Amino acid sequence: MCLAIPMQVRSIDRFECLCEARGVERQVSLFMMQGEDVSPGDFVLVHVGYAIQKISAEDAAESWQLFDEILAENA
Repeated sequence: MCLAIPMQVRSIDRFECLCEARGVERQVSLFMMQGEDVSPGDFVLVHVGYAIQKISAEDAAESWQLFDEILAENA
C-alpha cells in the first residue's frame, strides 16, 4: 500500500520546494509535476519525497481528519 501525505508548499526553488504539514517541514521534489502550476500556499500530495498531485485545501484538511480518526481508533 502506498501513502501520500498532504502538505502545503511554503517556498519553491526550481524543481525543489519546502513543504509543511503540522509543523513538520520537508524538502520535496517537484520533478514529477513538471508542467503543473504549483505556487507557495498550494497543497500537494507527497509520496517518498516527491509531490505527485496538487489538491485543494479542503481535500488536504479532509485527509488529515481521516488520518486523525484512523490513529485515534488504533491508539
